Amino acid sequence: MLEDSVHKATVTNTLEDGLFCNIDADGHKLVGDEPEERGGHDKGPTPYHYLATALGTCTVMTLNMYANRKKWPVDQIKVDVIHKKIKAEDCEDCETEKGFVDVLERQIKVTGDLDREQQERMLEIANKCPVHRTLMGELKIRSKLVCKVG
Repeated sequence: MLEDSVHKATVTNTLEDGLFCNIDADGHKLVGDEPEERGGHDKGPTPYHYLATALGTCTVMTLNMYANRKKWPVDQIKVDVIHKKIKAEDCEDCETEKGFVDVLERQIKVTGDLDREQQERMLEIANKCPVHRTLMGELKIRSKLVCKVG
C-alpha cells in the first residue's frame, strides 16, 4: 500500500433510512447500520465493525505479503478483532484516567510450520501494518460542512 495514496468513501442516507447508510468506497458498494436495540434495522455492519475490519484486513494483507516475500511456510492467516470500550480506571496501561478508553483486541492465528523466531517476527510485522500505524500515530480529522438547498 502506498503511504501517500488517497482513499475515498462516500456515505449517504435520508431521514427515512434512519441509521441505515449506503457506502461507496471507491466504487465498492457497502452498507452500514446499527442493531435494532440501538435504533437501526440491523441491515449491515456498524461503524465499529468497519473499524475492526480495517485493522484485521490490513493485518492479514501485511502478514501475507511478508510471508510470501520471505517464502515462509504459511498456509493461512486469520485475524479476529474485537472492539470494546472499558472504564479508564480499569485499564492498567492507559494514560487516560477518567471516562472510557477504546480497546481493539487483535488475535492473530497463523497456520504453518513457523519456528519461534519467525512467529515473533510475524507479530512485529503485524504491529507495523499501515492501519495499525494510523490508529496508533497522530491522526487528524478535518471536517467542513457544505449545505445544499433542494
